[in-house]
Amino acid sequence: MANVEKLSVALTPDMAAEVRAAVAAGDYGSVSEVVRDWRLRRKIETLEADELRKLAREGIESRPGVEARPAFERLRARYAKMAR
Repeated sequence: MANVEKLSVALTPDMAAEVRAAVAAGDYGSVSEVVRDWRLRRKIETLEADELRKLAREGIESRPGVEARPAFERLRARYAKMAR
C-alpha cells in the first residue's frame, strides 16, 4: 500500500452505521475492504450488462423474431396443462 490516497467521505448516519456494522460483524476487515468490494461488484455489474447487451444483439441478428402473442399463448396453454 505504498501508493495510497486518503479520502474523506461524507455519509448519512444510516450509511455510516451500515458500513461500521458490516465491519463489526466480520463481513469486512476494514472500511477500505467495503470500498474494494463495491468496486468489484460495480465491475461485475458492468460486465454483466455488457454481456447481456451482447447476447441481445446476437439474438436479434441471428434470425427473424417470433411473434410474442402466439408464443405466450402456447406457453400459457402448456403451463395450464401442467398445472392440471
